[in-house]
Amino acid sequence: MPPIFARAAKRAAWPILALSCLASGNATAQGAYPNHPISLVVPFAAGGPTDVVARSLGAAMSKTLGQSIVVENRTGAGGTLASTHVARAAPDGYTFLIHHNGMATAPALYRKLPFNPLTDFSYVGQVADVPMTLLGRKDLPPGDMAAFIKYARANGDKVNLANAGLGAVSQLCGMLLQESLGTQFTTVPYAGTAPALTALLGGQVDVLCDQTTQTIPHIKADRVKLYGVTTLDRIKALPDTPTLQESGLKGFEVKVWHGVYAPKGTPPEAIAKFNAALRAALKDPAFTKKMSELGAEIVPESKQTPEGLQTWLQTEVDKWGGIIRKAGVYAD
Repeated sequence: MPPIFARAAKRAAWPILALSCLASGNATAQGAYPNHPISLVVPFAAGGPTDVVARSLGAAMSKTLGQSIVVENRTGAGGTLASTHVARAAPDGYTFLIHHNGMATAPALYRKLPFNPLTDFSYVGQVADVPMTLLGRKDLPPGDMAAFIKYARANGDKVNLANAGLGAVSQLCGMLLQESLGTQFTTVPYAGTAPALTALLGGQVDVLCDQTTQTIPHIKADRVKLYGVTTLDRIKALPDTPTLQESGLKGFEVKVWHGVYAPKGTPPEAIAKFNAALRAALKDPAFTKKMSELGAEIVPESKQTPEGLQTWLQTEVDKWGGIIRKAGVYAD
């Protein structure tokens, strides 16, 4: 080949070589996922129950991923600000969301919701369930759940029912309780779980439905009346306490559940690696011990998958949508 043609052929090959190197570099970067810290967005304040689960989970998952998981608290609007942020984030495998029941109730509570929980996310899996307890103030007359059911139906709106605010799981539990009993209480909302529980302890309200992470110390100290747990089966933390279903409220089930989500379009490889780390964390002794201390229970393996979370979310959206719309309670 004449020198002039050889030089031209060589110059023509440079762009192809550059593209080849770039493609190789991208493949290496993708294969090395994750190669920098990952953000796990929490819709609630630091120190709260969901935040505690998120930080414990992140620490356990980091062991498998080889990268730190940075918890980012984005509070406001019942968790919808954080969910909207993640739904609109780059689907690169470095932004995830951990959310509780609020992910399923948002479509009914907010008539102008800027995201769709069922279509705007990729799913990773569920984490742990926290049971709820139905409590009465210490001097409330009924001594057990059977007596409380009669008392509630006889007194109706004379009964003051506290909750932790619009969209809180305590509010959902109270709504289901009233529907199950066929009566209406006087609802007293508070700005969070702590003040609602303080009001119950102080005798300002009659009844509160709240999660075991908050109530077990007060139950063991005999500061409240415990009427039952809201799971279908009895829980390890309170083995002698009957469920509300056992006491006559058939099918009554409310628990704080946590799911992990990613922006829609996140690469399947990233979802698979993050899910593998999640499942490993749910077997990690330090994490399981922490959850046990909180009264939380690790979900079955069938719920630890993307498919398991997606199925459960759809079930919860269907369940709560009707209850919320029937009550006519909206956040906007």
